[in-house]
Amino acid sequence: MLRKRQGAVIYVGSAADISAAILLCRKHVIAFSVAGGKHSSTGAASSDGGLVIDLGKMRKVDVDAASKTIKVQGGCIWQDVDEAAAKHDLAMVGGTVNHTGVGGLTLGGGYGWLSGRHGLTIDGLLKVQIVLADGSIKTASEDENADLFWAVRGAGHCFGVVSEFTFRVHDQKNPVWAGQMIFPASTKLDGVIAFGNNLVKTTSGDSAMVLGVTSPPFLNEPAVVATVFHNGNKEQGERVFKELIDLEPLKNTTEQRPYCEINGMMNHAVGYGGRKFSKGACFMLPLSADFVRSLIVDLQKLYATVPGSKKSILLFEFFKPEVWCKVPNDAMAFNNRGVHQNLMIGPFWTEAEDDQAVKLWAKQMAKKARLELERVKIEAGNPKWMDSIGEYGNYDGECSTKYHHA
Repeated sequence: MLRKRQGAVIYVGSAADISAAILLCRKHVIAFSVAGGKHSSTGAASSDGGLVIDLGKMRKVDVDAASKTIKVQGGCIWQDVDEAAAKHDLAMVGGTVNHTGVGGLTLGGGYGWLSGRHGLTIDGLLKVQIVLADGSIKTASEDENADLFWAVRGAGHCFGVVSEFTFRVHDQKNPVWAGQMIFPASTKLDGVIAFGNNLVKTTSGDSAMVLGVTSPPFLNEPAVVATVFHNGNKEQGERVFKELIDLEPLKNTTEQRPYCEINGMMNHAVGYGGRKFSKGACFMLPLSADFVRSLIVDLQKLYATVPGSKKSILLFEFFKPEVWCKVPNDAMAFNNRGVHQNLMIGPFWTEAEDDQAVKLWAKQMAKKARLELERVKIEAGNPKWMDSIGEYGNYDGECSTKYHHA
């Protein structure tokens, strides 16, 4: 959302370059920011009059198929990783939009289509090379600088600039079945939500769905966009998603395809440029269709009052949580693990005069989601574990600093 005009940009090519840039800024008291994939709506990848340390030229990926590990430079986007791993029939948990930077998503946690099978992105992180604020270059892993490694997995952008990540990767020999199904919200919302609630309950972790509510140009009403994934072939996927297909979508782009393509399925919804913002919230399953309907009313009010806002979207994730819940919440800095799911509130608009109004709208929507979570908690008998449900920081447009990986 924020537009900033930096004073200068340095395109670095190594950890030593990053260190030199940081030391230069310290010596001359220059404000700086760090740009990775630049998938940010906060202006975190830029600086008002300061220096931008841009990692965009550091996009090398090295795959070691024998050890099933992959080294990824800090400027990579997920497309770089997906395509490099695919050449060896390997994959890992990556962003559901493949022009997202590896740095920002990883350091904040990382959910993706393979989370039901392999957990979060940080659960597969083995080691980082990181440049600290004093210019020193450190390696952090379970065996070396373990306290720093604990910190970077969830709060990493607060501790330094990661120049290289080493991840564990997994076999991905088979193709997957995935795509989008679009339904009118007025008649099919209940059915799509009921399907999603049951999917998470019944899947082994190989199937997932992201439910979007938005206003496509070919409809005169809000639509439900079900982006679906099954880690198997066409026949298996259509069998798992039969009840959703039977709801007769207006459009259906599902097909069998290589895994490396699926993280591009939602790219069109969040392209570069324009005025946009993101705000996170959480919800419990079963998701209430009445609650979603109440949010649609608020979304339609935004459409009616703010120019250019019809691209605005609500995204509800339906991922199997059991694998990521196996890791204790105190095992690393990321401490929002649980059986709850993520909601991303994503408004778009065109005029600067609407900036604050839209930001307030997004906060109000998140507050409404929090109230719904409280309602569910009370109905469940106020279980203590629900007190710890927070917000996924990567979806919070205000959860950034000027040193944030974007």
